Amino acid sequence: MMRRVKANLVSIMLVTGLSLTLGLAQPSTKQPQRRSPLPRGVKALKDLEYGKASGRAMLLDLYLPEKGDKPLPLIIWIHGGAWMAGSKDDPSPALRFTANGYAVAQIGYRLSQEAKFPAQIHDCKAAVRWLRANAAKYNLDPNKFVAWGASAGGHLVALLGTSGGVAELEGKDNDLKESSRVQAVVDWFGPTDFLHIGDAESDLQHNAVDSPESKLIGGALLKNKDKAANASPITYVSKDAPPFLIMHGDRDRTVPFNQSELLYAALKKAGVDATFVPMKGAGHGFGGPEAVTPVQDFLKRCLK
Repeated sequence: MMRRVKANLVSIMLVTGLSLTLGLAQPSTKQPQRRSPLPRGVKALKDLEYGKASGRAMLLDLYLPEKGDKPLPLIIWIHGGAWMAGSKDDPSPALRFTANGYAVAQIGYRLSQEAKFPAQIHDCKAAVRWLRANAAKYNLDPNKFVAWGASAGGHLVALLGTSGGVAELEGKDNDLKESSRVQAVVDWFGPTDFLHIGDAESDLQHNAVDSPESKLIGGALLKNKDKAANASPITYVSKDAPPFLIMHGDRDRTVPFNQSELLYAALKKAGVDATFVPMKGAGHGFGGPEAVTPVQDFLKRCLK
């Protein structure tokens, strides 16, 4: 365990076959300049400004299939990195879906060393509003927005899905009046219940003051229970949530497997269309057809 902590990084393999990292130590505030590989026949629009926050422009990248005779369904990819690291430029599994007629937006958001929660969900909701306001310009279908993310990104997409209409989480990064709701959520191994994330066995001390979750809210989880609850997707579950696909490795030693079990149970109890796919033998990340096929099937069913 100590070797893992000293290593400072957990490498996770996603369906692109590329390696992403989840930072466990305090990272530099400088963002990496890696770029996602661009699939053939796809136009990339980089660094589009969706709003302003903390005195700077908030940016996203938009990937559009060059052939499209009708408005495109949109996958909004939100990167992981313990809310302390990562970038919209990191490789993502979502880009491969451009070959199937999906547009993809990869959004940047403020990390926890720049701003504490709810800044991160404010940014995500502002990006959704901007994308919907500009749907006609970029040939997007505003009624077919999917939020997909992994780890910390999984937490944020789950929160997008459960907190539609929660005014205090909307933020003021832009003044657009469009809806920030999404029509489907793909949550890959995201934290969902900060009040209970420390209950399960893990290689991280989630309740400690220096855990990623505690750094996100600005204090130890169990000493700041209101803040921890406010940052938890499970807090906002209702029958109004969109369809969810939840996938999680049953040997995940970073985000406990039962975080996804808890969210799935709450969604089902509320009557939400929810699917849970445990990834047998997988840790904090997974790859191959067994990971991408459930996503393909889910999107086809939800976005008919």
